[in-house]
Amino acid sequence: MNELDEVVHKASVEFVQALTPADLENAKARYLGKSGVMTDLMRGLAALGPEDKKSRGAQINKAKQAIEAALNDRRQALADLELQTQLQAEALDVTLPGRQRGVGGLHPVSLTLERIEALFSTMGFDVADGPEIETDWFNFTALNTPADHPARSMHDTFYVEGGSAEAPNLLRTHTSPMQIRHAVQHVKRYCGDESGLFKGPMPEIRVIAPGRTYRVDSDATHSPMFHQCEGLWIGQDVSFKDLKYVFTDFCRTFFESDDLVLRFRPSFFPFTEPSAEIDIQFQQGPLAGKWLEVAGSGQVHPNVIRNMGLDPEIFVGFAFGMGPDRLTMLRYGVNDLRLFFDGDLRFLSQFQ
Repeated sequence: MNELDEVVHKASVEFVQALTPADLENAKARYLGKSGVMTDLMRGLAALGPEDKKSRGAQINKAKQAIEAALNDRRQALADLELQTQLQAEALDVTLPGRQRGVGGLHPVSLTLERIEALFSTMGFDVADGPEIETDWFNFTALNTPADHPARSMHDTFYVEGGSAEAPNLLRTHTSPMQIRHAVQHVKRYCGDESGLFKGPMPEIRVIAPGRTYRVDSDATHSPMFHQCEGLWIGQDVSFKDLKYVFTDFCRTFFESDDLVLRFRPSFFPFTEPSAEIDIQFQQGPLAGKWLEVAGSGQVHPNVIRNMGLDPEIFVGFAFGMGPDRLTMLRYGVNDLRLFFDGDLRFLSQFQ
């Protein structure tokens, strides 16, 4: 092995031993840099004659090309090694299942509201909708609860801008205002601009009014926001017997229990007379034998009939109001109302 072959061999060995691009560049400088081995050999040509210089120069160039080839080979090898390391670090196992987005679902109270609407629709009831910000007239006065009525203290609520000091706007405390609004529009559809109380004829008013309501009330069993579903049936021959039949059929179907017992207990509401609380009693399960209040009801008060624009001497009917939140608790066996509105997906996902 002559001198140049030995230089090429040593350079190739050092290039192979370089483990990083920086080490490789340092090795390159020792052979191909301005003060490297090959540069010194090129400078030595100046001391040779013309023929020797030509022959020696050709040998040095050939050795330099071999060193540069070994350098490029190592550069490519280091680049391939770096790419392989990166691919292994970022490897994607295509045999694994993909990451799927969670599938959402309806809130348990929404499921109850849909169930209520479906059951009452089979009995010919429409579903009414209305604003959550109500006027004093629709929320209280039209429902036989004037400004000085003591029942208003039970409905202390959130008042909002608008209206007047005597009749402020407020977040509705029940969904009964939707009954009044629906009845008024129903009457106008058939009586037009007729003045005075409408005496008919017209189709019966049969409607439920589900939705959110608000009261300043928050403890272990209440929330400042809750849901209600009011029901109304107005006609010329609607009695308390119809109320008992309709609500009994609804409760037994809702809870899927034909042996469910209902009790209508005398009570007072300003918008109905006579009035009754409705209690249910399960015959089986953990609540068997206990009476549980689920709704309020009664014959619609003549003053409320009158505020709908109808003649109370001709039109009669019944109304009821129940809490879908409470029905949801009973159906699913939940003992704390607040769990429904804490937003804990671990709890809510159980109902999907």
